[in-house]
Parts: sequence; C-alpha cells; structure tokens
Amino acid sequence: MSPRLPFRYLEPAFFAGLLDDPLLSVLMRPLGRRLLFDCGRIHHLAKRVLKSTTALFITHAHMDHFMGMDTFIRTLHVSPRTTDIFGPPGLADRMAAKLAGYDWNLAEPYWGSFRIHEVFPGRLALTLFSGPDAFARRREEDKPRQEREIYRDRFVRVEADTCDHRIPSLIYRISELPSFQVDEGRLEAAGLVKGEWLRELRRLFTQGRMGGEPLTVLRRRGNEVTNETAVDAEALYESIRGKRPGASIGYVTDIGFTRENMEKLERLMAGVTFLVCECSFLAEDREKARDSAHLCSEDINRLLYRLRPAFFMPMHLSRSYVHTWERLYQELEFPAGVNLLRIPKLVTPRPLLPCEIPKA
Repeated sequence: MSPRLPFRYLEPAFFAGLLDDPLLSVLMRPLGRRLLFDCGRIHHLAKRVLKSTTALFITHAHMDHFMGMDTFIRTLHVSPRTTDIFGPPGLADRMAAKLAGYDWNLAEPYWGSFRIHEVFPGRLALTLFSGPDAFARRREEDKPRQEREIYRDRFVRVEADTCDHRIPSLIYRISELPSFQVDEGRLEAAGLVKGEWLRELRRLFTQGRMGGEPLTVLRRRGNEVTNETAVDAEALYESIRGKRPGASIGYVTDIGFTRENMEKLERLMAGVTFLVCECSFLAEDREKARDSAHLCSEDINRLLYRLRPAFFMPMHLSRSYVHTWERLYQELEFPAGVNLLRIPKLVTPRPLLPCEIPKA
C-alpha cells in the first residue's frame, strides 16, 4: 500500500486481513525501525519484523488485541535493549501476569527489558520489567504528558485519546514530523544562493543540532555572490523553510458509537491523511454493534463524511460474516476525495488438518 500513500518517512503495512485480529505496522524508513499497533494474533510475523520494533501500542487488553504478547516477549526478550509498550491503565499488571507465567531462572545479563507506559490524562505511568533481573518489576517516575502526545522521535509523533468500549480503549494518531523543506520563493527573497551550505543545513536539521550553530551561506549582493556567516542556523532555516505538512495515520478500533467517543475521535483525527478504522458489523446488525460497543457500516459512513481522509481502510469485521464479508464494501459510501484501500478476507495461516501431517 505504501507507494499509493503520500508519506515521506513512514511506511504503513497492515499485517492482517479483514476478519483477522488488527495489526498495524508503521516502518520509520530512515531508522529502519517500526511501531506496532495492537498485539493479537501475531505468530505469522517474521522475527525480523518483531525485532525491528521500537514501540508497541495496545488499544485495550481484550484477547484479540493482546494475546500475542507471549509471542512478542518470546521474540524480543533476548534482544539487549529496552522496548517501550504503551496502553491503557492496568497494562502493567497484565504484563506482570504474563511474565509471571514463566520461569526465568536462566536470565542473562544481556537480556532486554520492557518498559510499560500506562496512558493517563496528563501523564504516563512508567513500569520497567528488567530482563537481566528475571523481569523484576520496578516502578519508575511518571512522565508528564503534553496534551495528547505520548511518543516522539526525530521523525514521528504519536498521540492518543481514551474512548469507551465498556473499558478504556485507546485510539491513536501517528504523524510525520515536518521534513527538511526549503521554499524557493523565500530563499530568493532573502537573497540566498543554493550551494553546499544547504547540504550542511540539512545535515544539522537531521541531527537535531541547528540551535546556535553558525553556518556560512552564499548571498547575492547586487551582481556579486559572497560568503556570509549566519549567526544561527535554526533562525536561518525558519526564514526559508517550506510549509508542506507531514502526512498522518489514524488507528481506531473497538469503540462504541457514542457522542463522547465521536467527539474525541473527530478531534484527534481532524485532517488525518490515512484512516484505519474498525467496522465490526454491517448495517443490518446495528443493534449488535451498539450492544457490544463497536461500529457498524452506517457509523463509518457518517465518520467518513465528517473526517474526509484522503485514504480509508476498514478492518476488524466480525467473523460472523465469513461467507458474506464482501458486502461490507458494498455498504460503505465515500465522499469525493476519499480513496478506499481494500484488504483480503484473511492473511493469517489456516490451521493444519490431521490428514496433512506426514505419517511416520
């Protein structure tokens, strides 16, 4: 799907079918690292996919969103680094229960650790499970939370809000941070001439070292081009930078169609580029959706007309539609400018049958 999407740094991939447990991967190409969203059935993922994970984001701890944590631990626990895991309050207790189900008497000093970030209003509650200490639990100092932001690196920011699914369930927005851009008009208006100094400015931007750094630039004075030292590379860049915003991804699953939920969703997803959203039920089963705090196709149509993302992908359809799943695409309505991305019914391997096992 990535060639069709307008991302500069990010490469989203959905490692599930329409009826599978949701599983979104977002590769940060410059780092070769990825963010994973939800952790249900993940046994079909290659180890290199899991081992390249920097952070895992859980919406809630229902089985179809959390049972793959055993596979995740199995793959990453011998990697000598700390993996960050974000989720709703109570996640640290659930992680402790997972880890307590196994014996860790052979723990090695090089083993990795898991740091849990429980998302509360205004703060993140941190708990470390240390691999070298047989995953002993240690409470760490809370981290203040700026508005809805919970994660940031040089290329991406992740925001979250808490919706109701009869339990707290998180929705996420993944946004590219502004890339290095130069506005040709502003460059010319400042009398600056392109040259090697632009490469140096890009390097400082990428490394996050622009503040206070001097930089020698080429500036036109009448008919002459001369070298001139700019006092502050950051101030110089702000005077010539382009204004094209980065693209963004919205990840929404397992929330009820309530006024409060919809207000939170519309606020967090305003202007989102690519919306990945559950549609668990068809229109005829609207009441089932209400009873189980899920969304149906009618709800999605309303959302699409309000949000108007450039791209939309439905997912997490109920397995009760295993023979009629294609009806979902017939019920969805798209405003002008919204492009549908289809996924297959299933991508996880089917179970082996006894007749397929070679006999001794």
